Formats: sequence, C-alpha cells, structure tokens
Amino acid sequence: MRKYEAVIGLEVHVRLATKSKLFCSCPNQFGDGPNENVCEICSGMPGALPSPNAEAIRLAATAGLAANCRINQVSRFARKNYFYPDLPSGYQISQFDLPICEAGYLEIQTSDGSKKIGVTRIHMENDAGKNIHSTERNLSFVDLNRAGSPLIEIVSEPDLRSAEEAELYLKKLHGIVVYLGISDGNMEEGSFRCDANVSLRPAGSTSLGTRTELKNLNSFRNVRRAIEYEIERQSEELDDGRAIVQETRLYDADKNLTRSMRDKEEAEDYRYFPDPDLLPLRIEDDVLEKWRASMPEDRDVRLKKFMSLTGLPEPECEILTKDRFMADFFETAAGLSDAKICASLIIGPVARYHNNKDQPMTASDWEFTPQSLAKLANLIKSGRIASKTAQDILPEIFESGEDPEKYVERKGLIQISDTDAIEQAVAEVLAANPKEVEAYRGGKKKLVSFFVGQIMRATKGKGNPAIINKLLLEKLEG
Repeated sequence: MRKYEAVIGLEVHVRLATKSKLFCSCPNQFGDGPNENVCEICSGMPGALPSPNAEAIRLAATAGLAANCRINQVSRFARKNYFYPDLPSGYQISQFDLPICEAGYLEIQTSDGSKKIGVTRIHMENDAGKNIHSTERNLSFVDLNRAGSPLIEIVSEPDLRSAEEAELYLKKLHGIVVYLGISDGNMEEGSFRCDANVSLRPAGSTSLGTRTELKNLNSFRNVRRAIEYEIERQSEELDDGRAIVQETRLYDADKNLTRSMRDKEEAEDYRYFPDPDLLPLRIEDDVLEKWRASMPEDRDVRLKKFMSLTGLPEPECEILTKDRFMADFFETAAGLSDAKICASLIIGPVARYHNNKDQPMTASDWEFTPQSLAKLANLIKSGRIASKTAQDILPEIFESGEDPEKYVERKGLIQISDTDAIEQAVAEVLAANPKEVEAYRGGKKKLVSFFVGQIMRATKGKGNPAIINKLLLEKLEG
C-alpha cells in the first residue's frame, strides 16, 4: 500500500509562432547573431511604448479554445517585477488577475483509462533574454534577441498524480500547439519548456503538502525523470522526519538529481500591478466567433480517423497528425490513392529524408505535393514500380518537384510485369543453378531469396517481385 500520494501541477511556457515579438516589430526567430533583433522597446529603454501583437493574441486565444477554456474578452497586462541581468526593463510584462483564458481542461489516456486534467489559466507574457557565461574568463554576456518574444504560460490544476501522467499531459499539450500552428514546439530551442510543481501528502489525504518547483525542463524524458526523482527525494525526507522546504530546484539530467536553486517566490514577491502603458485587451464577439469557426478538426478525432483509414497503429498515425499541414497533406493524397501506401511513404521515406536533411516535417513550402504523393502511390499499387524503387527515388522527386510518372518513365524504372518475359528469366536462372534447385527441393527453402536475387539481376532490377515470387514457386514446387 502506498504511503504517499504525489500532487503535480505543470506550468508550460510556449513561444508563439509569430513573425515579430509581442510588443515591437523585431523578428521573433531563433539562431541569429547576438543582439541582432533588438530595438528600444524590447531592450527596455525608458519612454519606449509597447504595442500588442494582434497575431499573438489570436494564437493565445486559439490555445484556450483547444484546451476548452473560457476566453476572457477583456484581459489585462501587468508588470511582474524582478531583477535579472537579461531582463533590461527590470520587469516582465505578463498577465495576473485578468488572463486571456481560464477554467479549461485536457483529457489524457492513462493505463487506467481517460482522465481529465484541469487547465487553470493561460496567460500571455514576453520572454526575457539569455545570459551566456564564458568558460574562459570570469565574464557573462547578455543576448537580448529572445527578449520580448511572445509567450503563453499554460498552468494546469494540481490534478496529476504521477510522472507518467505528467508526461502524457505534456505530450498532449505539445501535440495540440504544434498541430494548430500556435508554436513550432521545438524543445531544444526553448519554444516549449516546462516547470513542474511537486508535493507529497499521505495517501488518502485531501490536504496539500509543501511543494517544490522544478525549473526549465526541456524534454519529455527529463520531465518524467525529474518528477520521479523529486517524488523519491521528498519521500525519503518525510520518512526521516524532515520537513519539505518550499523552494525552486534545478534538474541535472547527467546526474539524474535535483538541487536547490533559490527560495520559491510567491505572487506578492513580484509586486504585480497593471501596466500603465497598455490598455486592457478587448476581443469583440464577432472576432472571437471568427477564431472559433476557423478551428480545424480536432487532432484526436483526426488521429482515430487516420487509424481507421490506414489500419496502422497509433504511434505511426501520430506522425501523420504531427501538425495541421502534414494532416492536410496526407488526407488530400489519401483521397486520390491508396491511403495505407500514402501513409507508409510519409512515415518511411519522407520522414527519413527530412531527418537526414535536418529539416522539419512542417515545411509548408515543399515542392512535393499531395498529388505527387498520390501518383507515386498509384505507381506502386499498379505494380509499375516496386515499393523499394519509390523509396529510392523519392528524395530526388522531393527536391525537384518533378511528376513521378514522368520521372520513372524518363529514368526507365517501370517494372517488367510481362508474365512471359519473367517466366523466361525464371527458367534461365533455374537452368543455370541446378545444384541450388536440388538443395531447395531437398528442404533448404531459404534458397528462394537466392533465386529471387538472380532473377532480379537478370531483369536488371525491373522484374515485378510479386510475379517473380509466384512464378518461381510454381516452377520449384511443380
């Protein structure tokens, strides 16, 4: 019987996929040189006046709609005061008493069934910059490129009871924001990062224990491992009669442990007050209804539909619903050809191509079209090319955008499906290898792959594998 029950809540920071920052026109992009994308507003110059990014507001509300939240049509920005070298204004513009979204939920599928996890609030805020510490000298540098980037913070209710549930919730949330184009979700670049609040209480109790906050967890695996470690650490502290200290802790992934960083701040420590430079945000009824109407089909609904359409398991179909562009791409192609073949091409060679090129599978500027994918699938289904041939040629077609039918004809890749021609090749191979034929008939059935290879060589790789296997077995078994 369990002695303690874990109580876990997650605070997830999501960088919004806008072209510019939250309160200025500086580019909102990752990877540029230090301090290239900085102006007087995001560098905190006195007298510089912020102006809210309309697209960021829409994306924040979209996240709220996806999380079944109430959208507050009047919300307010506030100043969150604290000092840090990469926060040039000395305060962060956030939302406090009037966030843009409240009182939602997400459902996760656990080993015990479906579970509803409450979403307390989603609020908007601008990001801080980044400190870069020299390894050679006792110096630190500040890069303000990230300062002012638009964020939403998605705060869950303390409804999670295990590291497994926390990971499932986080993956569900990540899938939603990427699918809807709210964020690119790149965890390595900090577009999706998580803080976890963890406490323990006696099993069966309804009171809350003293919590610790685990900061800036940047992978699903690290979230799970950090929470598991913290639950074990707190259990040992309580067993030894020591009180849990309310604090912020950092997770060391290399050593798989958490260590104290600082005392945990409370809301009063930040001295929130309404930002005097920004009027309350007002979302009119018609605008909100327009945003609601533009929401695509739910990702989970689409996932189940694709599983039914292709007969493929959930993990593979999750690739097809990785984002809205990919889901639309597949569904269009599947409507023109065999759905399972189209799915297999995306999950296999298309995914491998992008992994090798180190390019995201979200590239909406592909030269390759759903119509091209459907044509390639039709070539496989009709037997005009082998599946292996399609996988080999796909990268070149992807780069050029050339019509697959014209490509295979130009390259002379059409399979030989002429029964007479293949039958002749089978006869010649068997006549040239009498010892192997005798061995096969004597029980060495694995030799069939040897014969297939020889026949493919005789047909210069163009023989239809299905016809080859059929005619070969007829001759060998006859």
